[in-house]
Amino acid sequence: MKFPHLSPDAIIKGSTIFVVLLIAAVAAIVSYRHAYELVVSHGETGLTAVLVPATVDGLVYASSMAMLQAARLGQSAPVLARILLALGIVATLGANVAHGWDNGIIGAVVSAWPAVALVGSYELLMWLLRADARATADQAGADMDQEALAVYVASVDAGEPLSQRRLAQQFGQSRRWAAAIVKQATQRTLAPAP
Repeated sequence: MKFPHLSPDAIIKGSTIFVVLLIAAVAAIVSYRHAYELVVSHGETGLTAVLVPATVDGLVYASSMAMLQAARLGQSAPVLARILLALGIVATLGANVAHGWDNGIIGAVVSAWPAVALVGSYELLMWLLRADARATADQAGADMDQEALAVYVASVDAGEPLSQRRLAQQFGQSRRWAAAIVKQATQRTLAPAP
């Protein structure tokens, strides 16, 4: 059976999302239980004991989403998001290792495995989504550059060239970006015909 509407990219992304959600469900239950028991064994009770474990994986999620949004906008990931992601990963691994430590190194590794599987698969998914977002942003940027080039060339052909400031304002970009568009238009105009 052939599904012509499903591209290889859609199949890869869809199957990865499915597997990450499956791993996330298992790992979230196990990892949360480990963190909860660790928090309780160190004196916390009630609402605090219930909520503290959620802050660890929540930090990983929030920082990953900030990095994904930056990729969607064609920007580099914020340093704070990278730092908080690393802290969240260290915290979740640390809590799971500490939970299993009483059972020796093997117990620590077994306890840590759900967190490793969750963080690893989740970050692979984020990498796929960030790569897709970067490609989309790059394409949108290239499309906007071509549109701006056409607008600028049309203004030159009409005998009323747009200023760099006006071109930048029209497309919501920087003057440096507009200068690059004007330079590109000038180079194309000066290039000898083939």
